[in-house]
Amino acid sequence: MAEFPKISAMGERAILVQFEPVIDENLLEKLLFYKNKLEEFYDEVKVEVTNTYNSLLISYLFTIEDVYGEVLALQRLFDEAKITKLSNRQIFHLPVCYDEEFGWDLEEISKQKKLSKTQIIELHTAPVYTVYFIGFLPGFLYLGGLDKKLQISRKKEPRLKIEKGAVGIGENQTGIYPESSPGGWQILGNCPVNFFDKDSDPPCEISPGDKVKFYSVSKVEFEEISRKVSEEKFQLKKENYEG
Repeated sequence: MAEFPKISAMGERAILVQFEPVIDENLLEKLLFYKNKLEEFYDEVKVEVTNTYNSLLISYLFTIEDVYGEVLALQRLFDEAKITKLSNRQIFHLPVCYDEEFGWDLEEISKQKKLSKTQIIELHTAPVYTVYFIGFLPGFLYLGGLDKKLQISRKKEPRLKIEKGAVGIGENQTGIYPESSPGGWQILGNCPVNFFDKDSDPPCEISPGDKVKFYSVSKVEFEEISRKVSEEKFQLKKENYEG
């Protein structure tokens, strides 16, 4: 049986820490605990630690002189750490307009899954989603917890442009495009909230380990929220989460 975590060099300026090849909240708890430990460990050294579903990448802003020694030091850190449960998690309530102007693929999903558009919206807004990590665009939230009835393959031919705020589903995930981008996810609606601001600290208010709950808004409500967002008057609803 393979032993985890596996620690290996990725070139001269990065080390990859791999965990069990699964996607679940227990592993997420472990990943984020170790991520915090690494950030404490490298408090006075310039590194960036990022996570995916089941790995941590430590990116150094300099060439690692003794890779073997660095890997051994990390192994000791992982062996000696005592995992504690995540704290200070929040649940964010995000508005989504599922109007046909934004729900580009609602008709196709309805046909494939044999669900009405109303049922699709109900299934999408029912879960409390978990934020597993942030990528491939700054502020792009990878959310786990999509209802199995909505799980669907990505588009065979990705679109050249997905609008900012587009809310999509692909396989067993859902997510929001924080800016216009090419993409292959099936689009259900649009969320008018900004998810990334390079001038803010932190640039993305939502973090891995947080929760997201969508709620449906009308076209009129969407336009009103968009106006408030542009005027920096919209207050994102959030609260502490204990789960």
